[in-house]
Amino acid sequence: MSIYVRIKKALGDFTLDAEFEAENEIMALLGASGCGKSMTLKCIAGVAKPDEGVIVVNGVTLFDSKRRINLSPQKRRVGLLFQNYALFPNMTVERNIMAALSPRCGKTEARERFHALAEKFYINGLENHYPANLSGGQQQRVALARIMASAPSIIMLDEPLSALDSYLRWQLEEELARILDDFSGTTLYVSHSRDEVYRICDRVCVIDDGKFERPRSITELFESPDSLASALLSGCKNYSRVERKDERLVHAIDWNVYLACDRPVGSDISHIGVRAHYVGISHEACDGENVFPCSVIRVTDDIFSTIINVRPTDSNSAEDFSRIRVELPKDETTEIREGDVLRVKINPRDIMLLTCSNPRN
Repeated sequence: MSIYVRIKKALGDFTLDAEFEAENEIMALLGASGCGKSMTLKCIAGVAKPDEGVIVVNGVTLFDSKRRINLSPQKRRVGLLFQNYALFPNMTVERNIMAALSPRCGKTEARERFHALAEKFYINGLENHYPANLSGGQQQRVALARIMASAPSIIMLDEPLSALDSYLRWQLEEELARILDDFSGTTLYVSHSRDEVYRICDRVCVIDDGKFERPRSITELFESPDSLASALLSGCKNYSRVERKDERLVHAIDWNVYLACDRPVGSDISHIGVRAHYVGISHEACDGENVFPCSVIRVTDDIFSTIINVRPTDSNSAEDFSRIRVELPKDETTEIREGDVLRVKINPRDIMLLTCSNPRN
């Protein structure tokens, strides 16, 4: 089961510019709120219409602006799960699911398929309940069963866990992962949570203000992002604008320090990024490579670590982005206090070289 999308649609002050393809995998669309993730799913489902482009699922053209093809949502065989699950409130669980089954088969077959789905999605005994009487997890399972009842070519999930508290979210994520593993086709998973994406998805497409970056593996996104948007969405807390000095040396403008890199610095590199848990404290008295003094701005205890916010002493800026976040085990930070001056060390191999397609950053 495959999908190819290449569409554009004007959205307020930016244009959704999506191009990607996926086949028999769970593909994440990862981006900040308002970047165009949900609109992309709506365009694929036929709920919204792109301004131009092409959408093809399993060789069937759902939309083609040049050929004036725009299949109705009912003909697309696309299962879209909204954030609030969108169950019919005046229908029981059985009727919600049968509504997707009945047009496609006779009453006897529909009843058999309903019972099979009820067993698969653990909703036996809930047949006569209304959505308002179901828990969040039960509503999710009913909504997914209804989608599967329609025999979709692809499944699309729009922030399926965002409205749940942390404990319930973890339980439902486990159930959702099991269900998606059993689905043999392609799933598009919209989220702004990097943790969900890391645990559930196979590949990811980062979206920055409507612009889709190239799809990449989950491992590549978290280990070697190549754009500022990808680095930030993967959880990088430290970044600075840079000026290239030579092939392996940059001036980090916001920190006002010079840093050696272990890879060639291309002319298109606009930023560097360093993950907080890769920034260390040097206990050596002399200067070393990528070692520089910083003032401690704030010390915060986390559950299993201590977060230390520092600012390079030579920084010319008092803005928040001139700070560097350091995360260390608690037993290594007992003597560190606000106002201390520490020597921070960044290994050249831990510096991410990043491009920035958005000139506002």
